[in-house]
Amino acid sequence: MSEKKLRLKKLVEHWMEHNEDHVKRFREAAHEAKELGLNQVELQLYNAAENGDKVSKSLLKALEAFEQ
Repeated sequence: MSEKKLRLKKLVEHWMEHNEDHVKRFREAAHEAKELGLNQVELQLYNAAENGDKVSKSLLKALEAFEQ
């Protein structure tokens, strides 16, 4: 794999890891919002987590494409 491709692959790996950290924190914050009775905040944070899961799936597909 060329140096440029390897650098790009490492960047996608970094984004994936970083995104998963964010998704985890969104879910934790949604739980906190629920405990505080902030129903709309909870809902939107869970939506953000779900969207983050979609991003992670796309990043995983991008990583898999490096191997093709």
